[in-house]
Amino acid sequence: MFWGERLTDMKFPVTSTIGHEGKSIVIDPDQETIIVQDASGGVLGDMPWGIVIERVLADGEGKFDHCRAYPRAALAVKVHCMTSDGREFESLTGGIGGGGLFIESSSPLELGSELFLDFALPDRPLEKLRAKAKVVWVRNKPERYLLFPGMGVQFVEIDKTAQDQLVDLVDALNRNRIRNPS
Repeated sequence: MFWGERLTDMKFPVTSTIGHEGKSIVIDPDQETIIVQDASGGVLGDMPWGIVIERVLADGEGKFDHCRAYPRAALAVKVHCMTSDGREFESLTGGIGGGGLFIESSSPLELGSELFLDFALPDRPLEKLRAKAKVVWVRNKPERYLLFPGMGVQFVEIDKTAQDQLVDLVDALNRNRIRNPS
């Protein structure tokens, strides 16, 4: 390949993924986008590479911990969420970390959505932590009857003290789980 030469799209047919046979994945290197097409070539949707990369790094319940800036731990805490358009809802977390949360939801928000969070940690139940976050990955359906649908959110703004409290709690939970495996 020569400097200035246009990269060409690469198209891969989906042949064995149940429920998606006949569709195609198109990789557009110029736009850094992955496109899903139906059998006739119509565009069903697309996703920027950055979102794909963030999803791969965030997914896996510990599988990609070496890629994370902060360790995570499974922990259910009640979280109050408010979207940028003022919609409010409450849910539970499925995991926490210094960089974000997994929020269980049967109707997760769209990728890139911003929301404001209020939650308390179990070791400080009267102290509300607040953060601004964005949705970086979504699990639309339960997986293997073990993982709830929901969304992974990354903190965009969080007080350093609150983030330190999260990191300390996750560290303590993970140390305890290593000493006392179930």
